[in-house]
Formats: sequence, C-alpha cells, structure tokens
Amino acid sequence: MKKTEIDFYQRLAHGLAVQFGSNCEIVVHDLESSDLNHSIVAIENGHISGRKIGDGPSHIVLQALHDRDHLKGDRLSYMTRTKDGKILKSSTIYIRNESGQPVGIFAINYDISLMSAAAQQISSFISTDSEESPDEPIALNVADLLDELITQSARSIGKPVALMTREDKIQFIRSLNDAGAFLITKSGPKVCEYLSISKYTLYTYLDEIKSAQQNT
Repeated sequence: MKKTEIDFYQRLAHGLAVQFGSNCEIVVHDLESSDLNHSIVAIENGHISGRKIGDGPSHIVLQALHDRDHLKGDRLSYMTRTKDGKILKSSTIYIRNESGQPVGIFAINYDISLMSAAAQQISSFISTDSEESPDEPIALNVADLLDELITQSARSIGKPVALMTREDKIQFIRSLNDAGAFLITKSGPKVCEYLSISKYTLYTYLDEIKSAQQNT
C-alpha cells in the first residue's frame, strides 16, 4: 500500500476507535508488504486481541493473499474469538487498487463478550436455543496462526497422524494450502514434522494438489 493510503486508513481507524470506544479494535493490514510476518500497519485498541503495529496476519489475511484473484465482496458481521476467549463481532473490508486487486484489509473487531454473556442469561429465561460458538480464531502471531490452522486441518481429517493414509495426508495439506498456510515463513518444515514426512514428499503432495485443481 502507498504511504498516503496507509496514512488515510490510520486516521480513519483512529476516528472510528474514538467514535465507538475502547471495545472497538480497528486493524489495517498491508497485503503488499514485503514481509508477511509484519502485515499490520495500523491498529487501534490493540489490547482487545493483544496485537500491535508490526505483528503478523490473521487467518482472513492469509485467505485473501491466497485467493486474491477470486475475492468477491467484503465479509461483514461475523463472529471471531481471541486466544484469551473474548468474543468479537467482526467485519473485513478489502482495500482495492484501481484494478480491483486487494492491496490491504480494514478490519473491525468489536468486543461483545459482556453483551453476549448478558444475552445468554436473558435467553435462558425465554428460550432453550443455545448461542452459536465463534468460528474464526484471531491469532496473536504467525506461529499461533499456523498452529491453529494445523489443528483445524487435523480436526477435519478426524484421526491421529499415525492412522492417516496417504490420501488423508494429501487432504490435510490441501486444507492448509486452501487456507494460505504455506504463505507463512517456515510453515513447510513444521507441517513435515507434524505429518512425519520429508520435504520432498510435501512438495510432491502439493504438486498433485495443484495439478488436480488445474484439471477441475
């Protein structure tokens, strides 16, 4: 992102944070940053997620980088959670260049933990329906994010590594690839260690995945 763009979104983030108070975290990610590990260029009320300027990407940012040619509309009003359990109502707005390519992300995360707790108490008096659990984690750093993506992929397979077949491991890697996990520096060695496979095997599986996608 250009410096003038970053300056504008820094001011916009500050204005919204002042308007909506300390429960509203505003984060700006630069998708054109030369260092993916430090994508945050502006943040207000970072105490909510524990992040600061210079910290790394979220799951949403990795997906945007991985699928930037296929991104459509913004993602608005969805639930996320922080590592320490805060429940957030979040929106992700893509900052696009003149060609329509996403060059940044403007994210709003409002801490609704207390309101959610109050709503659950009220709901217990008027309904038996349970609240939906948040589905998108907000990682503090790229290491935590990679761990979370690996955990999600393992959950989708539904069996321990020792019982995974070759097809299971390919599906595991496909899930990570679709989430943009391999954009994270040194993700390959960690995945190899987790699956007990060689670097050569990992690249072989990735080639098969890419070939299958091109043929569909």
